[in-house]
Formats: sequence, structure tokens, C-alpha cells
Amino acid sequence: MAYSVNFTKKAFKSLGKISEPYYSNIKDALTDLSKEPRPNGYKKLKGRAAFRIRVANYRIIYRIQDDILLIDIIDIGHRKDIYKRKH
Repeated sequence: MAYSVNFTKKAFKSLGKISEPYYSNIKDALTDLSKEPRPNGYKKLKGRAAFRIRVANYRIIYRIQDDILLIDIIDIGHRKDIYKRKH
């Protein structure tokens, strides 16, 4: 079954600032997440109930709600900045 994907305001804004070809790659990864929320290479983040996947030098931070088939995209950003931000 496919999961619905919701974006926080911060994640949606961050996605809009990413240039090509990374933008297309991230969009493809988000589409794939709706089909498989735990793809190869996903990691559980320490200290919070969230996961991350890598797309080149970018990271997508997200939460999975299996009971209602929902994925909340918390933030998207470059690997050097993403973990310093407040979520």
C-alpha cells in the first residue's frame, strides 16, 4: 500500500531552494518513500523518533506513521547543515 507524504512548512521551503540535478533526485526519492518508507540505506536517528535517507549530499529527515500510512517530511537539507537545525 502507498503511504501519503506530508511536508512541514520548513521542509517544503527547503525543497524549493535546492537546485538541479539534486531537486529531481530528491523528488524521485520522495516518490519512492511513499511506496517503501524503509528503503535500503535508511537510518533511525538517535534521540528522536525519526529516520533519514541520503540523496547525494542531501538528507531527508522524516517520521513514519504506519497505523495511518503517513510519512511526515520534517526537513530536507545539505548534509553539513541538516543536523545543526532545530526540528
